[in-house]
Amino acid sequence: QVQLVESGGGLVQSGGSLRLSCAASGSDFSDKNMNWYRQAPGKQRELVAMASSDGTTRYGITGHGDSMKGRFTISRDNAKNTVYLQMNSLKPEDTAIYYCNIHYGLAPRYDYWGQGTQVTVSS
Repeated sequence: QVQLVESGGGLVQSGGSLRLSCAASGSDFSDKNMNWYRQAPGKQRELVAMASSDGTTRYGITGHGDSMKGRFTISRDNAKNTVYLQMNSLKPEDTAIYYCNIHYGLAPRYDYWGQGTQVTVSS
């Protein structure tokens, strides 16, 4: 059974840093994209960053990643089946629940989510 377990969230002051981790188990995801999403209160869930299997990274959906690029860094360790999100220069608007996600396939489609980790940035 596939499980994604996030850790590393917490309360931090504006300008601070946090490093989120997501450990995947139940399958080998070294050839799959691994993603971080977030959902702030009253807002839709949004893509934060993606790390593809070939090492390519992307921040936010196309054309809307400027607020994260340069402050957030996604990385992965395939040997550990783990993806990380280093977040620097945090702002109050980064406050959200951050979710790890792996999805692939069309029919059938596989879509796995972690339980989420709360990140709160105080001003």
